[in-house]
Amino acid sequence: MEEDLEYEEEQKNSPIKWILSIFLILILLLWLIPTYAIKLDPSPDYIVSLSEVVDSEIIVEDNYSSFVSLELVNGKDPVVKGVADKIVVNGCGNKGKICHAKSIFYFVRDNFEYVLDPTAFEYVKSAKQSLAVGGGDCDDASVLLASLLDSVGVRTRFVFVPRHVYVQAYLPEALNRYKTEGEWVNLDATCKNCEFGEITYSTAESNKRYLG
Repeated sequence: MEEDLEYEEEQKNSPIKWILSIFLILILLLWLIPTYAIKLDPSPDYIVSLSEVVDSEIIVEDNYSSFVSLELVNGKDPVVKGVADKIVVNGCGNKGKICHAKSIFYFVRDNFEYVLDPTAFEYVKSAKQSLAVGGGDCDDASVLLASLLDSVGVRTRFVFVPRHVYVQAYLPEALNRYKTEGEWVNLDATCKNCEFGEITYSTAESNKRYLG
């Protein structure tokens, strides 16, 4: 008789035990998933402004280029390197390369104002010149973005489409949703509505030529 009562009591408590177990598992998953996601896809905590990282007394060279070239990518320049380091330190701390790439992309996208070239010729500025003035066209934004990324160890290449150029970063560590061509991530800093990894539909459908 006592055994029957104990069995009935266990049967009554059994659903409660299952519910509690499932509840605890859900709490654990809700805690682990965001933590894991942050490690896989870290985002900057803060995007610095141009005035926060650029010295107003930057001395820039007088020359310019008439076309985009790899020679313009200069991550070793002390000014460019200093700005890149400030961007990632303030935005990411020790969150790693993906966060560093995001913070630099958003810095250029949010701080760089679009300014057309002279009517008679192409005028491609160095990264340091662009930092000094805070604006330019897609050529200038791409050179600046590529140089800043180069400063923190991210390999890049230029992508040319009709009347436009943007940057791709080689980031095997990035999530697949950011990558459209192998391990490369699209970064169009003159597209104000584009997020990390995005380009416009018209750009995506255009014929492309690569440099880098």
